[in-house]
Amino acid sequence: MNILVVKANNRPSTEGISSKMHEVFMNELTKGKDLNIQTFDVFEEDMPYFGQDFFNAMGKSAQAEPLNDIEQRILTAANKAMDAFMDADVIVFAFPLWNKTIPAPLQTFIDYIYRAGVTFAYSENGPVGLVPDKKVIILNARGGVYSTPEMAPMEMSVNYVRLIMNFFGIMDIEEVIIEGHNQFPDRAQQIIADGMEDVKTVASRLATVTV
Repeated sequence: MNILVVKANNRPSTEGISSKMHEVFMNELTKGKDLNIQTFDVFEEDMPYFGQDFFNAMGKSAQAEPLNDIEQRILTAANKAMDAFMDADVIVFAFPLWNKTIPAPLQTFIDYIYRAGVTFAYSENGPVGLVPDKKVIILNARGGVYSTPEMAPMEMSVNYVRLIMNFFGIMDIEEVIIEGHNQFPDRAQQIIADGMEDVKTVASRLATVTV
């Protein structure tokens, strides 16, 4: 089984809860056998922002024309992200809710893999996802509580990642969300501890899957 772990928090695990979730998940996952695990740290990768440079690079590449430095960098980065995503049977996203949305480097990663003809296609009846056989695991932390009906529409990190994965045809999505530890400081330790146990459970179950 090929597992891609997309890490999208550059805070140390002593400070960032989703960084700790990633650490706990990896510690448990690596106990498994016959797993090909790749980590893609979006804060460590050279990932120029998606924009005209990407479109120029794609156009020039199709015509076998030489690329300038930024075009070569963005094409290399986009292809690396796409190859990692497409090769994976399971994709794990570990990320925080920052300012109501996802960290910018994770947005760039998603921009790279959002590609017509590869992860989705247009049809007469609308877009169709092309990678329905993949599984996604979402590990997310948010200091406030966004699971209530009143707050849920303001949450644009998990909602966004789930929407994009559904758009790609992926319906097998498992989520572990730690929330409210900043909103309820008197319960923070228990909230975090309970969440980390859930992370261990998900990782342990994945580590013991045979294909």
